[in-house]
Amino acid sequence: MRGRMQRVDERRTRMPHDEFSLSRERLRGTPFAQIRHVAQTASTNDDMTALLGEPGTGGLTIVADAQTHGNGRRGRTWEAAPGAALLFTTALPEAIPSAHLWAVTLWTALVVAKALHALKIPAELRWPTDLLVNANKLAGILCVSRVNGDHAWVGCGIGINLLRNASMANAIEPPPAFCDDAHPVNRDELLAGILTTMHADLALLQTPRRIRVEWEQAAHLAGATYRIIRDGEEHPFDAKVLGLTDDGSLHVMRADGAYENVTMADCRILR
Repeated sequence: MRGRMQRVDERRTRMPHDEFSLSRERLRGTPFAQIRHVAQTASTNDDMTALLGEPGTGGLTIVADAQTHGNGRRGRTWEAAPGAALLFTTALPEAIPSAHLWAVTLWTALVVAKALHALKIPAELRWPTDLLVNANKLAGILCVSRVNGDHAWVGCGIGINLLRNASMANAIEPPPAFCDDAHPVNRDELLAGILTTMHADLALLQTPRRIRVEWEQAAHLAGATYRIIRDGEEHPFDAKVLGLTDDGSLHVMRADGAYENVTMADCRILR
């Protein structure tokens, strides 16, 4: 009887399979070692926003199998079947100057692109927050922050499509891209790659202008043509991109030769 009870107790106390064991192992000893995995939440960004700036939460990652109210830019939603996408938010380990907030999204996009390329996913950057494969959206980024005067605590929210789901893909226009269209990867492998790249490139956040230059180069931005639609306007316009300004805005030349700066907050890119 004693042996039987011991076996029952072992079954009850046995830890569940850790899907993100590779990430935990690779990030051990770094500021990004904390990984909190949940089956479902409304939004990892919302969860992280409530924690930003609290003691012990710097470097924390919250990763979810599914989100019921995942948010993209400008109030759009991010939908994915449970387990079919990598959905997470990572808090920067330390507060940054509030004036540098504009650079965090660009930095995050660079990090994600590097990690995807290392796993044979040919992701391309599109200003301001998208990563594309074959001109279709593979991943999106939405950063959240808590600002206190000159300092800000930041969470980098990231959603990446991994596994193609035919019914969902066919219901979205324009159609999304998926990692397994190019090369299959699993969530743990990709999360580990992104977090280790964040750790390696953390010092870059101290030089926002360098982030701007690296992003321009990685995106092959100079000379690209974007179709842009501003808030409150019905008709988009095509413009030749000249580069980014020191606050991350898009510096463009319209077809009529007029120059202007387009901010992340007041427009969206159609292509």
